[in-house]
Amino acid sequence: MDLSDKITSWYERLLFNPDWRGWIFILLLSPLSLIYSIYMFLRRVFALKRDYSIPIISIGNLVIGGSGKTPFIISLVLRLRVQNIYIISRGYGRKSRGLVEVSRGGKILTDVYSSGDEAMLLALALLKKRVSVVVSEDRVKAINFAKSGGARVIILDDGFNRVNIKKFEILLFPKDIKNYFPLPSGAFRELYWTKYFANLNLKEDIDFRRIVNIKDKTERMLLVTAISNPKRLDRFLPKEGVVGKIYLKDHSFFDIEFLKERLIEFNAMSLLVTQKDLVKLDTSQLPISLLNLELEIEEFVFKEIDLYLKSFGEEFGS
Repeated sequence: MDLSDKITSWYERLLFNPDWRGWIFILLLSPLSLIYSIYMFLRRVFALKRDYSIPIISIGNLVIGGSGKTPFIISLVLRLRVQNIYIISRGYGRKSRGLVEVSRGGKILTDVYSSGDEAMLLALALLKKRVSVVVSEDRVKAINFAKSGGARVIILDDGFNRVNIKKFEILLFPKDIKNYFPLPSGAFRELYWTKYFANLNLKEDIDFRRIVNIKDKTERMLLVTAISNPKRLDRFLPKEGVVGKIYLKDHSFFDIEFLKERLIEFNAMSLLVTQKDLVKLDTSQLPISLLNLELEIEEFVFKEIDLYLKSFGEEFGS
């Protein structure tokens, strides 16, 4: 682990699981958090929202790191009875720039290096729905691209901070939040009460639940993952069978030779990975056990989304 990785690991602990020394740093950084949060609030209040005359559903969070956005989008899209759905994502961790079509009508058009892991996971998970996935730093450009492609519904991945777009806002909150300070002293992107700008605020284990099972389980598994706040996986791990844990920086790509060496070092029979990690290991020919995640979402959420869609015409009734 190099110096930058150590700093990242320390900062993640500060944001998600601070000890007494971490709280000292949090208090020291709190004036910066106040300045940042005031700026973000004013930005939101005075933003001019553009109406694109198409249903746009934003799945976002106020807390950085994983909150279940990707599996939530998958579950939502599988429930929608609309054709020609476009998913727009930033494409975090990708090795490309600009607008990239990841898939069109269920056909994969690029690789995971150009798409990023989350966008590729969405594209692969929704092949049968013939969904189109686009990544772009410029969400407005991507929305116009989707409309030109005949999109009837747009799902905006991580779109809450895109304050200039009129949309239906859903915020996901993970369980066991310990640090409610805004950045840089806490894990919140904006002040906690900014949640009232959203249409729906959904809490883990109340409004949605993660259902996890392990596919291709072996007796000795080495957990390897490149997700934010990886310790959140601990509650889903079996009591026996995990012989070690390797945490890499969020969205990192994998060094296959490094993983082969670690398999030997830990005398492991397989690598235990998340779905987001798997899309970067599919062609590695390494033995893989998968932490398979699905979401169980309360029915009222889909009813609220249906009402929003019907406001654009009865043809959106499901």
